[in-house]
Amino acid sequence: MNESLLRRALLLIAVLGLALGLGVWRNGIDIASPDVIWTAATLPVVAALAISILRDFWIGRVGVDAIALVSMSAALLLGQALAAVVVAIMYAGGTVLEDLARGRAERNLRALTDRAPRVAHRKSAHGTETVAIDQVAVGDELLVRAGELLPVDGVLIDASARVDESTVTGEPLPERRGAGDALRSGTVNVGEAFVMRASAIADKSTYAAIVRMVAAAQTAKAPFIRIADRFALLLLPATLLIAAIAWYLSGDPIRALAVLVVATPCPLILAAPVAFIGGVSRAARAGILMKGSAALEALAQIRTAIFDKTGTLTLGGAELIEIDVAPGQGTDEPLRLLASLEQASHHVLADSIVRIARHGNLLLSQPCDVREHRGEGLEGQVDGMSVA
Repeated sequence: MNESLLRRALLLIAVLGLALGLGVWRNGIDIASPDVIWTAATLPVVAALAISILRDFWIGRVGVDAIALVSMSAALLLGQALAAVVVAIMYAGGTVLEDLARGRAERNLRALTDRAPRVAHRKSAHGTETVAIDQVAVGDELLVRAGELLPVDGVLIDASARVDESTVTGEPLPERRGAGDALRSGTVNVGEAFVMRASAIADKSTYAAIVRMVAAAQTAKAPFIRIADRFALLLLPATLLIAAIAWYLSGDPIRALAVLVVATPCPLILAAPVAFIGGVSRAARAGILMKGSAALEALAQIRTAIFDKTGTLTLGGAELIEIDVAPGQGTDEPLRLLASLEQASHHVLADSIVRIARHGNLLLSQPCDVREHRGEGLEGQVDGMSVA
């Protein structure tokens, strides 16, 4: 059985066992003793946790959840089944929450990998051939068509190119690159088609490195969790010692159980892994790449932050703010003509102009004879009128 499904099943058994036992106890139903029901609901969690701890111990790792095992086992031995099933629910619930957070993180990672380039157009003596990205070698000349992702890192061969690098740098406006400039994979060609020379294979390119970094960040343990695990070697014997002292001084073993239940590190089990995995995952979905949970934890100590404003604190896109016309003239017709022409362009400014015109319910026309000049602008015919 899948581990995630097993953990959910254990949580369901523990919750149902607690509810059924409480129902039997409250209503006096004579089907079984509440303690028997709570014990039966706790034992699967105890068995699964014991196997997990033995497996970790075999590879030389001891975690703080060992106290949870001792606490549940002691509660069952002392006839305190209700306390045992409550601890079981807390532990099983923590593992399920962690699985849910990890699943969400993996979906965000898949979204990154799904966006990764798959093919490249390689130039050869026989023309241009489409090949899988892993077949691209350093030195290959590649054709990047308008609107395509750059497949690998490389150097621009043509005189100029316009590239949207927002996925890598966060800068919303396209950058103009000249011959010999470095280009990075995962960015988008928003200008005319150009030719580049590959300077790295796919696995060594920028976008592949970003995907690997996010994957590593979601699986690495944060310093806080590692410290908690290290202290488990001291926490477990210290807890047992204090429990024994409480038993000795009071003469009541239930006092020892109270110490064990209180010492069960449920906040560490529940909060720390889920918080770090969820934080890294949420940041990746927002386009913020964390170099592991350590970076996320370090944010708690930050007192001063310095931002690159564009695209970070601002909208991250171009907006049409004002139209200046001659006295006595309206703005609707110039905007309608401009937006009609911009429908034929994939420039970053075109979207905002067309969006504002449609928001004003302007009826746009189909442009014709459209010519786009690199870095200079757009011209064409709209309703028989020449617009530039």
